[in-house]
Amino acid sequence: MPVLSWDGVGQKEYETGVDHGVLYMPNEAGVYNDGVAWNGLVTVTETPSGAEANPQYADNIKYLNLYSAEEFGATIEAFTYPDEFAEYDGLSVPSAGVTIGQQGRKTFGFSYRTKIGDDTDQEAGYKLHLVYGATASPSEKAYTTVNDSPEAITFSWEVTTTPVPVTGLKPTSIMTIDSTAVDATALETLEDFLYGTVGTDPSLPTPDAVIAIFEGATTEATPTEPAFNSGTNTITIPAVTGVVYSINGVEQAAGNVVITEDTVVTAAPAVGYHFPEVVDDDWFYNHTP
Repeated sequence: MPVLSWDGVGQKEYETGVDHGVLYMPNEAGVYNDGVAWNGLVTVTETPSGAEANPQYADNIKYLNLYSAEEFGATIEAFTYPDEFAEYDGLSVPSAGVTIGQQGRKTFGFSYRTKIGDDTDQEAGYKLHLVYGATASPSEKAYTTVNDSPEAITFSWEVTTTPVPVTGLKPTSIMTIDSTAVDATALETLEDFLYGTVGTDPSLPTPDAVIAIFEGATTEATPTEPAFNSGTNTITIPAVTGVVYSINGVEQAAGNVVITEDTVVTAAPAVGYHFPEVVDDDWFYNHTP
């Protein structure tokens, strides 16, 4: 066994910075199948809570500790936010440029990136942080007069989360991927999901899907465009292994669907599958009266 040593060359590691923020918007089925860039991130503060010891006594001794459930929260601070974030911040936009506050708040997904450096390389790698089931609480905004030392206002949101399922593990609200410790090809596949590719919208894969990517268990699947009979307004959803089709956020089984209005069908990879870098994954169908 080697003798321990400290602060060797290349071992003075640190984390810094925050960038590549993405807001993910779930559909009616709770799938985070659409994402937009979140510019202007200043700080993301992770604030886990819970996991507190509750001692139990018996036989005149401390018998055991029971621990409370652990929760994940965060504070997001930014100079700006995507227009799409309005509905997740309790705002309604009845008309362009007009917002109404104190409305219902929806659940969203979020991802961001932090840098990893050391004493020999300030760009050694990065970590991807994936947040599920997030809800933003109201926060104060301080508007101040312009003076001889002007500063841009920063917005801040307290975020709480509801964990999502993970096969074989406890539900979670946070996943972290270290670029210096994972397979580069698998990491590229995950980033294709997170940031989108030509023809594929950004999306936030489930924890099970992320795990499958890094276990090397994903298989490529190519979605087939559903057939459409304009005379009967019937869309035929094909059966394609590894492809999940949805209409208005509702997953559709293979077969015929009669539409009563203009309709968009979207396709997403099933758990354990991925799409090619360039592929069509949504189709518009015009209802005929």
